[in-house]
Amino acid sequence: MRAYRSFISLLVLIFAFACAGLTSPAALAQEWGAVSGTIKASDSGFPIPGATVLVAGTNFGTASDEEGAYTLRLPIGQYVLRLSSIGFETRFDSVTVRSGRTSYMNRVLRPSTTELDAITVEGAREVRAGVFGISPEQVRNMPTPMPDALRALRVLPGVVTNNELSNQFSVRGGGFNENLFFLNGFEIFLPFRPRTGEQEGLSLINPDMTERLTLYAGGFPVRYGGKLASAVDARYRRPNADADSLRFAIHVSLLDAGLTASDAALGGKLGWVVGIRTAQARRFFQTQELEGEYQPNYTDAQAWLGYRVRPGLEIEWLGMLAENEFRLDPNGRKTFFGTLSQNELLAPSNLQSLWIRFDDGNEETDAYRTLFSGLRVTSRLTPSFRAEHDVAIYDTEETELLDLSGTAVLYQVDPGSDNPDEGEGLFPTGSSRQEDAADNRIDVQTITGTGRYLYTRGRSLLEAGWSVRSFRFEDRLNEKSVVVGRATNGDVVRIVADSLNDAASLSTSQTSIHVQNSWDVLANEPGRLTVTGGVRFDGFRFTDEWTASPRASFTYKANPITTWFGSVGIYHQAPTYRELRGKPEIGESILGALNADLKSQRSLQIVLGGEYFIPSRRFFFRAEAWMKDIDQLISYDIENVRVLYSGENDAHGSAHGLDLQLRGELVPGMESWLNYSYLVAREEFDDDFLTSRNAGSVSRPTDQRHTVSLFVQDYIPSDPTWRLHLRTLYGSGLPYTPPVPGEQIGNVVEQVPGDRHSARYTRFFRFDIGATKEIPPERTGSRMRIELTAEILNLFDMINTVSYSWVPDAVGIWQRIPTRLTPRTVNVRLTARF
Repeated sequence: MRAYRSFISLLVLIFAFACAGLTSPAALAQEWGAVSGTIKASDSGFPIPGATVLVAGTNFGTASDEEGAYTLRLPIGQYVLRLSSIGFETRFDSVTVRSGRTSYMNRVLRPSTTELDAITVEGAREVRAGVFGISPEQVRNMPTPMPDALRALRVLPGVVTNNELSNQFSVRGGGFNENLFFLNGFEIFLPFRPRTGEQEGLSLINPDMTERLTLYAGGFPVRYGGKLASAVDARYRRPNADADSLRFAIHVSLLDAGLTASDAALGGKLGWVVGIRTAQARRFFQTQELEGEYQPNYTDAQAWLGYRVRPGLEIEWLGMLAENEFRLDPNGRKTFFGTLSQNELLAPSNLQSLWIRFDDGNEETDAYRTLFSGLRVTSRLTPSFRAEHDVAIYDTEETELLDLSGTAVLYQVDPGSDNPDEGEGLFPTGSSRQEDAADNRIDVQTITGTGRYLYTRGRSLLEAGWSVRSFRFEDRLNEKSVVVGRATNGDVVRIVADSLNDAASLSTSQTSIHVQNSWDVLANEPGRLTVTGGVRFDGFRFTDEWTASPRASFTYKANPITTWFGSVGIYHQAPTYRELRGKPEIGESILGALNADLKSQRSLQIVLGGEYFIPSRRFFFRAEAWMKDIDQLISYDIENVRVLYSGENDAHGSAHGLDLQLRGELVPGMESWLNYSYLVAREEFDDDFLTSRNAGSVSRPTDQRHTVSLFVQDYIPSDPTWRLHLRTLYGSGLPYTPPVPGEQIGNVVEQVPGDRHSARYTRFFRFDIGATKEIPPERTGSRMRIELTAEILNLFDMINTVSYSWVPDAVGIWQRIPTRLTPRTVNVRLTARF
């Protein structure tokens, strides 16, 4: 009920902002005026209904009514308006908008023999089922701890959110490991074995180098294969061959810094882009409850090079080196939790606190080193036939060194104490000691060769392709977790909660073939109905399995303002090393735990939706309903961001949901949007794997029922050099499995998993806001653009929980201790482009 009330309150807040126009503090001070008039035909003098009135170069505007009349509210300033209608020539006129006043502009349009669209939509995107885009500029403007392409995707429909520290995410009920990532057509990967979001560092997609970023949230075509949930396709820009093609971009903030350069030479035959980023987010991580010496150091360097050998033959190369290291010397932790009553007689307070004191010399070091190199040759053999061949190597080394030991003391807190943070009013109710040690390492290398062939004939585009990939995994695990307590006679008892010391290597390969055809069906109405169909075949040598994945989709433009779309298809995800290994039993080797009988997870997915353009408000409303039927599931649990697979095809499941989006420009040239997603994801274990703890239909780990995201861009009309950006993320609680008492040894009661996913975390809510001041160049015509940005992250200082730990009290009952995310933080960034 509490989560429901929070969700309703959030919707009311957003609705009030939208109705009142108070989307940012500066919106209160905005000054607006209006432009009104009529639009008529020059030859007849009759009014033109449905004529489009736009601010030139934007999608901000309105449409005339049946009498040809229109009214367009605008921030004060000077504008060029674009007037157009089907069968008439487009006209441009200037207008000045003054505060609180209406400027009148009556215009006539001359008939034209050129057929125009009935509704003009500037910068219209291709609309397809499950496809959403975000521009690099929007990524850079978004108030986030570090400008990161993957973290920015959380403001798109269908993306589950609950952790600002991680760049991993879930799409439409899928797992973290069910997403594909492509950079200029080359597949890249996320870290294989992180425990917490702090360890991950920067994602491998550099937003300063990016030209286009697309999320396929469902129904993605057959050229993207091997995963169940989504595909992310990022494209780096290619410099234009002009006299001023050399470009630089530099940004420096309290948390990160970056440099990007690009140029074109040899008459445009040669182009290059180079980017270097570094982040040392010590200040950001030190705001957490776990105190200590944080030493994060994330660095990457990337380069893209393209060369046109001759017309029809191009070569491109992409390379990167990423070094992400997270070091922590913990001192202690203080966490207060529980309830504080305003009426002790009606409901007494139950405020508790956990204090952890770590031993001297404790340290945690996590490092991720990634090397990537990809080469592609594109040949256009005829005007209608193009072939692409590429080879890529991806090599990553992940190490984890952990030596943590300390004593946790659980206190009951007197709610009337003046300074409990300094120890006043604290009464110890239990304690425990835990020792965690790990010296783990995993090396992963993939070598991939692909071919892709495209042939255009008439109104159809035929595509075929193949892929061969070799995998090599070198895994070493040496970890132990010990709980220390006392027996009934007072002797010290050491309980090994988890222990594994082994090494293994795995070398295998995957092969795929796909063919696809896209038809522009209606010859007399090009572009109105597009149908795409294809099939993909995947083979995995380790499990000796081949799968077939047929898929089809359509897009139908019913009229200039309404588009319908849908897709249906089969998706397979072959098990990789993490799924194959599962959870080794005590005494079982890693290699022995690899399950060669494991089958690919399979999902039938159906998406149906539509997009409607509202001419009078220039807004797009989009709705998508979707469902998934999944079998041969490999169940898993999530601890913070670590995914622990069962290593068995032990369940089947389903998911369904609805994604809604309202998108448009609240001010000219700056797009904003509001998303709402509803999701249900369930699973049922097969008979051979049923227990009393997982019987029946239970929630999957990513079953986040309600998700709301809001991204608003605005500026001050009296001074457009001031821009404001706002991001809001809300997600209802994700499920988790609470522990129950197990065997008692002395005064220590072991904990074992309880009913699967029978409890939920608290809701996740963040409100981030930023203001940017553009400093005009001193010299007219200068390309120099300097911006100063100030951001307040988690403006309302919301408390968000990512996981729970458990500590026994004096009678052996385990108490739930929240692991919380970051509180309110301030960041300042300076950006220069020239």
